[in-house]
Order: sequence, then structure tokens, then C-alpha cells
Amino acid sequence: MAAAAELVRRAMGESLREGPPLASPDAVRDYLRLSIGVRPFEVFTALFLDARHHLILAEDLFRGSVAQTSVYPREVARRCLQINASAVVLAHNHPSGACNPVKPIAN
Repeated sequence: MAAAAELVRRAMGESLREGPPLASPDAVRDYLRLSIGVRPFEVFTALFLDARHHLILAEDLFRGSVAQTSVYPREVARRCLQINASAVVLAHNHPSGACNPVKPIAN
């Protein structure tokens, strides 16, 4: 199953570089579900786009644990400039399926 998902993700990435742009929220959501939705750990991902919203590069900028990841805005901005992206989509996943932050246990 994981191998099939990886093949679909790679094929989708290739078609986005050469084919239609990521022009709608639905297209972005579908791509991200395939690329980071199944990871067992949190990742902070960037989709670097050209001026016509074609995918230049999809890259995991930060990796965390099952419940958190640290993100450094300076590094995100630096990478956008290095890639020379005209637009960027930033996303992260929730491997636990819970979108609310975990409350610390009181002593």
C-alpha cells in the first residue's frame, strides 16, 4: 500500500511540474494528502511555485515527532529566496488525527 501511494505521489509531482498549475485549494489539498497525509511524524512542508502556480519543488523543511515540530520563519524565507519562488504554500500534517493542541498534564 505504501509503495502504491509513493508511486502516485511521484507521478502527481511530475505532472504538476509539467502540467496544470496548483490553481485551486482542492488541487493543493489533494496533493498534500498524498504527500504528507500518511506520514507517521509531523512535517512542515513547502510547495514552491512559479508565477503561473506550477510546482517548482515540494520540500519538507522541518521534521518533528508524532505530536509536534519546530518551524523557523527565517529559514522558510531564506529557502523561498534560494528557490526563487513567486509563491509558496506552507502546510503541516497531524499524524495523530487531532487538530487541537495537547494540554499539558497538571501536577
